[in-house]
Amino acid sequence: MVANVLLFLGLILTTLFKGKRQTTTALVLSMGLLFAALLYLPGMLPFDSQVTDSFFRWWVVHLWVEGVWELIMGGILSFLLIKLTGVDREVIEKWLYVIVGLTFLSGVLGTGHHYYYIGVNKIWIIVGGIFSALEPLAFLAMALFAVNMYRKGEKKHPNKLALYWTLGAAIVSFVGAGLLGFAHTLPQTNLYTHGTLVTAMHGHLAFWGAYAMIVLAIISYSLPNMTGRKLYDSATGRMAYWLSNIGMIGMTVAFGVAGVAQVYLERKFGMDFMTVQKEISIHFVVLILCATMFATGIVLYIVDFYRHGTPTDEALEIKE
Repeated sequence: MVANVLLFLGLILTTLFKGKRQTTTALVLSMGLLFAALLYLPGMLPFDSQVTDSFFRWWVVHLWVEGVWELIMGGILSFLLIKLTGVDREVIEKWLYVIVGLTFLSGVLGTGHHYYYIGVNKIWIIVGGIFSALEPLAFLAMALFAVNMYRKGEKKHPNKLALYWTLGAAIVSFVGAGLLGFAHTLPQTNLYTHGTLVTAMHGHLAFWGAYAMIVLAIISYSLPNMTGRKLYDSATGRMAYWLSNIGMIGMTVAFGVAGVAQVYLERKFGMDFMTVQKEISIHFVVLILCATMFATGIVLYIVDFYRHGTPTDEALEIKE
């Protein structure tokens, strides 16, 4: 993980250093990558106390997901929207400032929702509850940002698949990370849902939208340019998009229904954990079916990736 983040950071910084100008989009992306590398360190510190260890571990987990990754995602999203919609860079980067501001306003102190019941001071229940409630705003801004830029865009870019993945990343991350996160982040709710399948419901759709889809979007945009093969509108690519997204939404619903049932049976009625797992096992059948659909979509994406092949002579030419 460390090697991966440092390689990503090195490639971006080297590219920017050789570039003719440095933009706000590039700066936000670079700062996100730099903080992602630095925030890995607190999780490597050894502590004798489980409470202290958990306290700093969440600096890694939470501040990556709801802190620096939103900077990285915002930077990539801005780049893609500039290229795909043709909207002026200045307009897009003004939105980027709003996203960065909301991320730091809510994300840093929102770490408190991981501190509710781990043994730290009770003030974190108040701080975590208030700022966690604000966390969906950054993802909402990102979704509105993407949709508004698409509607304003005058440029009809032929790479529709990249545009689908870009808009999908913004919208799905808002639903998964924003709305479903808010659904169980308040301390009164989290007391019952913590460590249940409700968490898996939120985690799966959030990571799919905020992490995976934005990466698949930048691959879908950059790969045809790098290989010189403009395979923009393939049936395989469209099937990959819809099967993976429908499959993930189905998995999220299965986790959600099973999670709510688990909360009531296990946390409210006091039934044994394994007894509850048997009662909700039918939902795991649905989960496997939807996961199969999702995996099929990912396999099709990989097939489409390989169809682009190696760079052509035209793509390898260096323009003076």
